[in-house]
Amino acid sequence: MAAALTRLSRKALGSALVNGGAPIRRLLSAEAAVAAASPSFSDVTPSPDDRVKWDYRGQRRIIPLGQWLPKIAVDAYVAPNVVLAGQVTVCDGSSVWNGSVLRGDLNKITVGFCSNVQERCVVHAAWSSPTGLPAETLIERYVTIGANSLLRSCTIEPECIIGQHSILMEGSLVETNSILEAGSVLPPGRRIPTGELWAGNPARYVRQLTYDEIKEIPLLAMAINDLMQSHFSEFLPYSTVYLEVENLKKSLGIQI
Repeated sequence: MAAALTRLSRKALGSALVNGGAPIRRLLSAEAAVAAASPSFSDVTPSPDDRVKWDYRGQRRIIPLGQWLPKIAVDAYVAPNVVLAGQVTVCDGSSVWNGSVLRGDLNKITVGFCSNVQERCVVHAAWSSPTGLPAETLIERYVTIGANSLLRSCTIEPECIIGQHSILMEGSLVETNSILEAGSVLPPGRRIPTGELWAGNPARYVRQLTYDEIKEIPLLAMAINDLMQSHFSEFLPYSTVYLEVENLKKSLGIQI
């Protein structure tokens, strides 16, 4: 049955092309002309305004949540691709580097004076701490947080170093003049006493810090603060206004 229908359709198409094929040929040629006239994806040239539109609708650095708006000090450096959401305060002279996320949607997050949160860190705070300690995340002055670290509802007292890829869990406390080595995990409620070096997973006591090591902790934070100034000068404080500056320079013939 199917073979018979196929033969009949072929005969009907052949007779149409032989006897009255001109209309069909005209239809096919018109469709081919329309297809040739329409531009392909490779022929479409992007508008010069596309870059500006994309930058303005891209990632937002400051995200208000309800009544909470992140606060950034005038002389603090927050990289363009950082995300600050909710109850976040970045104090004077501090810096938050590329790719970090500080999410204060449940509780407060504070980055103290001359402290730094380096690349791709995640800082969060829980509703409450199982240890009964404050659930907010507090990073006090002259603290260095190494890259790729995770902090959640912990307290870091002044002049401490947290090594790269470290994890500080709910209720953990790092007291003044202490160092947590890279790759360490500080369990919930664990405390690092003043002037000690801890390391491992879970973190354990290693030794007492020497006087020279303790003296270097704030110097490291100050060195990163000095380095911050060169990055800070490359970006204007707000949004993507730098694009307008670039366009103005191009219109005046000034090389960028």
